[in-house]
Amino acid sequence: MERRYQPSAQEVQDEKLYSGMGLTDEEYELIIKLIGRLPNYTETGLFSVLWSEHCSYKNSKPLLKTLPTTGPQVLQGPGEGAGVVDIGDGQAVVFKIESHNHPSAVEPYHGAATGVGGILRDVFSMGAKPIAVLNSLRLGELEGERTEYLFRQIVAGIAGYGNTIGVPTVGGEVQFDLCYEQNPLVNAMAVGLVEHDGVQKGQALGIGNSVIYAGAPTGRDGIHGATFASVEFASDEQDEPVALQVGYPEIGKRLMESCLDVVRSSALVGIQDMGAAGLTSSSAEMASKAGTGIELNLDLVPQSEENMTAYEMMLSESQERMLLVVEKGREQEIIDIFEGHELEACVIGKVTGDGNLRLLHLGEVRAEVPVTALVDDAPVYQRLSAEPASYGEFQAMEPYCPDVPDLKSTFLRLLASPTVASKAWIYDQFDQDQETLIGPGSNAAVVAVPDSDKALALTTDCNSRYTYLDPYVGGAIAVAEAARNIVSSGGEPLAITDGLNFGSPYKPEIFWQIKRSLAGISDACQALGTPVIGGNVSLSNETDGEAIYPTPIIGMVGLVAERSLITTKDFKQAGDAIYLVGTTEGEFGGSELQKLLTGDIFGRPPQLDLEREKRVQRQIREAIAAGLLQSCTDLAEGGLAVAVTECIADGSLGASLTLGTDLVCELFSESQSRFLVAVSPENQEKFEALGDARFIGRVTAEPVLEILSEGKQHLTLDAEQLIQAWKGAIPCLLSSGA
Repeated sequence: MERRYQPSAQEVQDEKLYSGMGLTDEEYELIIKLIGRLPNYTETGLFSVLWSEHCSYKNSKPLLKTLPTTGPQVLQGPGEGAGVVDIGDGQAVVFKIESHNHPSAVEPYHGAATGVGGILRDVFSMGAKPIAVLNSLRLGELEGERTEYLFRQIVAGIAGYGNTIGVPTVGGEVQFDLCYEQNPLVNAMAVGLVEHDGVQKGQALGIGNSVIYAGAPTGRDGIHGATFASVEFASDEQDEPVALQVGYPEIGKRLMESCLDVVRSSALVGIQDMGAAGLTSSSAEMASKAGTGIELNLDLVPQSEENMTAYEMMLSESQERMLLVVEKGREQEIIDIFEGHELEACVIGKVTGDGNLRLLHLGEVRAEVPVTALVDDAPVYQRLSAEPASYGEFQAMEPYCPDVPDLKSTFLRLLASPTVASKAWIYDQFDQDQETLIGPGSNAAVVAVPDSDKALALTTDCNSRYTYLDPYVGGAIAVAEAARNIVSSGGEPLAITDGLNFGSPYKPEIFWQIKRSLAGISDACQALGTPVIGGNVSLSNETDGEAIYPTPIIGMVGLVAERSLITTKDFKQAGDAIYLVGTTEGEFGGSELQKLLTGDIFGRPPQLDLEREKRVQRQIREAIAAGLLQSCTDLAEGGLAVAVTECIADGSLGASLTLGTDLVCELFSESQSRFLVAVSPENQEKFEALGDARFIGRVTAEPVLEILSEGKQHLTLDAEQLIQAWKGAIPCLLSSGA
């Protein structure tokens, strides 16, 4: 067999080839110190991917340790493929969110598709059956040609993979802002169910046990993908920096089904997805967690291309692959399961007791380094943090007072802004199944827990404009908003997974954003009892030095104890009383109205009182538990104007509201900790006894929204007008750009 040239260890050092792999001079010197010699080319590659930010969290780890990660409901926190939370009766929910930002910027269809595939493998490698996928997307202004292309392709990639593999995409969110034009964000969340005694871990236990490779063959796609995900973009780069991964959902479906069969076998010792850094991360991390070593014979690795080197095989990120550790002597039992699903599986190595990752190829040892050096000894940095001047400027500004000369026109224009407008164009492309009780478009998705009366409420949330203006407040609001979506759907929030998307951590102002955002998330999670059970960090989302808004996505899961508690936002019957729960103030910093009127965001975002938040959420939970609410929705982007529109968006009913003297504030403020609820007349007294709630009107049989103010202002909009503005906006923008 022809052997491809590999630079010697001395050449790697002399030519500083390691710098092209993402290692600094100091990191390379540390590697030499840890292993006591110069690393060869393959070994340098192993270190470069495992010491990247994407794999090691070397810049973010000190901050991640400040997050609350434990609680009586947490069965598995950060450190495994996904977190695990108890939902009673010996059952658990498994979930995690991850980003696939950089690949989606270069090849949006496959970038998004492989993001979905990767997070699904994280969930079923834990032994859980995936039941739902959600997403959180950020793109540039939708009027741009590039953004429209990315938008169409990203949505198609999510739909193409999820629909084919048979896991419904039940929810998500998307925000459009200019800062994402060159750096779109694609965060995918997967949720699964498992029995407590069925939870699996990625550990290479048992010296002498066999290491099995299963799934699609290995090619040269995705080599150095983890490193690619850890660097900034430059707009003048014409070539793709890596051969990007391509997903194969048909194979992914068979892999999922076979793994769910395999996890029932007592022959299985450990299992882990070959995700970022491929064979390198899966083998080294499994050995690290078990305190063992692993020896791999790369001649045995199934390959889709000829003459692959050890370096290429270990760093490839070809999709639809799993690594398993199996009891010695029982390998064929596991191989037979995979072959029964028409998948290749074979023994490629063994667990050793020497603590090394050893790679054999073409009769030679191509790499031999301590697992601890690769995984546990990765450098951890305390980056400089500096408050940006813009933060002080925003804080010092007088509250923004919008000038709205034409209330009706502004109302309709705001409904048509892409971030606010209906996302039906997106979710109509996603398949659902019979277990989806409430699909996309509601406060939270609600998915049945089979063979029980329970259900799970699922959501992803973040207002990155708020986080840009005040990272602490924005981080806390992301958690609170997610919890409000769960609560207004009839659920009790359980835990979160976070997708932390930021610019370069090497810039003190960006690192300050990360630090303050995590402080806000931490405080909100502690206040609301929702620990962080895992997540993903995506840094260096910049092009030509311009960073995205700080975007800490919160994925949250809640438990709906009985399906009768499921609550939706749509009004149910004429005559029901409409209440606004919570306090409205003139808070427009970072609001949809501010952006609509000025084209910019500035000032202080809405403030959040966590004690008030807890109190209001408790009030809504009690009302739902007592059967007092006909409908419920929280107030978020666009304020009351958007909330009431969504409540009458099916066109069958209307509403008559009487508000205060300042209709602009009443309709468009984005004050936090607020809910809009409808209560049947016979339950009004009981509802009012639960806490503060302001009666503002009634549901009407006529599909018209009528708004009166104490200042004698009067606004009337037909439901048809509202629906056309809200539902027609995105299809109209896309057709006009076609």
